[in-house]
Amino acid sequence: MITHQALFYRNADQYRAGVLGFVRRGLDAGEPVAVAILPSNGKLISECLDGQRSQVELLDMAELGRNPARIIPAVQALLDKHSEQPLHYVGEPIWAGRSPEEIREATRHEALINVAWPEAPVSVLCPYDVSSLDPSVLADAQVTHPEVIDGGEVHQSPAYRERHIPANCEQPLADPPGHAVALRFTVGDLARLRALVTVNARAAGVAHDRISDLVLAVDELATNAIRRGQGSGILRLWWTTRHFLCQIEDRGQIEDPLAGRRAPVPDLYTGCGLWIVNQLCDLVEVRSTSAGTTIRVHAELS
Repeated sequence: MITHQALFYRNADQYRAGVLGFVRRGLDAGEPVAVAILPSNGKLISECLDGQRSQVELLDMAELGRNPARIIPAVQALLDKHSEQPLHYVGEPIWAGRSPEEIREATRHEALINVAWPEAPVSVLCPYDVSSLDPSVLADAQVTHPEVIDGGEVHQSPAYRERHIPANCEQPLADPPGHAVALRFTVGDLARLRALVTVNARAAGVAHDRISDLVLAVDELATNAIRRGQGSGILRLWWTTRHFLCQIEDRGQIEDPLAGRRAPVPDLYTGCGLWIVNQLCDLVEVRSTSAGTTIRVHAELS
């Protein structure tokens, strides 16, 4: 059964003690260990592992967790790889400097860990820097983690709610700006939709080699909207100084909270559209209610 703990740390010594203690317990048991943290913290941990460094799979969380929806399938691949043994996994998807949108989606990821592997033989440790993160982030961590380690002591979290996603993650997305480009589309408008994304992505300054990925992602979302949303949807496009944003709205619903976070079944295309979008975009925000679904994707500007 899964063990899911938040490690609250205030300095490098507490971080090192908490993470290394967790890692060494796995190594001493002869079981697989994977660590997905920022490169700077990865160096801190690597230097303390001595001859055991090669026994730990180190992952760059800045890359893996850029879009937090990619993390669960990556860990699932590790579980499949080591199916005969319990897995020990350290993941730090929230750090100072992440945008509010990124933190919300990383918090959603933390909640979905409890949904993805309720009976899996995996121990998960998630470090949180108490000295630099907003108190609301730490409060949400206590909602998404059954146990919290603070000051070296393990406590049951009284705020934890099984299979619950914090309310902050479910709030409607902020309205697009008034100047956003809008297109109401049906199946006959997909070529026009792709052209509109291409032209505006170029104008915004999206890197040339990223535009085709973005067009494919929006085309997948639009196609899904037509299938799911009574044959039509709305596309909205705009950009900021840092990101190009595309939003698809339709009248359908997504009921599976893990949609797009499971690797597609080989030779079965159905249902893999959101998976493709998560692989291609820097951040994906999904809001789905009885009134319909809104999906917003972000692409960083070069």
